[in-house]
Amino acid sequence: MNLTEKTAYLKGLIEGMDLNKDDKCTRIFKEIVGILEDMAISVCDLDDEVETLNGIVDEIDEDLGEIEEFVYGDDDKDDDFNEDDYDEVECPECGTLVYIDDDCDLDDLECPECKKRFKYDFKCDCGCDHGEPK
Repeated sequence: MNLTEKTAYLKGLIEGMDLNKDDKCTRIFKEIVGILEDMAISVCDLDDEVETLNGIVDEIDEDLGEIEEFVYGDDDKDDDFNEDDYDEVECPECGTLVYIDDDCDLDDLECPECKKRFKYDFKCDCGCDHGEPK
């Protein structure tokens, strides 16, 4: 049973009780049921409007997704950061790990934390000089 059906049932119960029409309690019950009827109708109308708006929002979301795909393409893979694609360099000033790739200028790196610029001198773990990393 929905709200309007429950309110109608309650109204029928009160009418079927053979209550004295001039009694104050009877008038209060009828007024309360009248208010409940109005509220039930309003809530049902709001439910219908919300359902309609949800459908419209879903359509807008789908359209926006199509526009995003058209404008930006399907490059979701490029946005993911993968540490394996970069070398780690420790900032000599603050110790923050800075990720570098083959395109970085090793003579002019900037720490994202302290914003200090530094030069990276690559040294192999074995002590020999092989040149730049990877």
